[in-house]
Amino acid sequence: MPVVLTGEQPNYPNPNILMDKPRLAWAITGSGHYIQECLAFLLTLDAVDLYISPAGEEVLRMYGIDLKDIREKMPVYRDKAASAPPVGHFYKGYYHTFVMAPTTSNTVAKCVLGIADTLVTNLYSQAGKCRVPSIVYPCDIAPEMETTAPGGKVMVYPRKIDLEGTHKLRGFEYTTVVESVDELIHQVNARLAALT
Repeated sequence: MPVVLTGEQPNYPNPNILMDKPRLAWAITGSGHYIQECLAFLLTLDAVDLYISPAGEEVLRMYGIDLKDIREKMPVYRDKAASAPPVGHFYKGYYHTFVMAPTTSNTVAKCVLGIADTLVTNLYSQAGKCRVPSIVYPCDIAPEMETTAPGGKVMVYPRKIDLEGTHKLRGFEYTTVVESVDELIHQVNARLAALT
């Protein structure tokens, strides 16, 4: 059954689009962990809606990425309402998959504790409640790792508590945690292939 998007966010380009099939929801948080590579892959996909946290907007600017360029390719939802109205799309069958990439340790910690007080954490919560699979790419995946910063690659040393959050998230229903951009691409493509 086709789904009509009602468009609760004023920046959605066409609030009355009739959908023939479910779409992919993708969220960007405030992590710069291979964000350019994640975004490059995201922009190759069709039928995607992007959700972005305020910290995610800041990080995109730090990396020289213009949100206007992204809006030309896909609808962009921003965290501007206390009740996160777009999460209702999961209940209408509007999304087949939710992706968080990259994901901050703060967002992971909230998801693990069941806290849904932002647009992105609310999306993860509602996806799970609607049995919609989530694919999560956390920024903290190993005790010692290379990551990206606006000036280039740097070494980081995630804390035990950050790694515990990532480990706990792996045990959540309908959640796949990935450890690299290549694995992210593989899991998203596998999910899309399973739907065709």
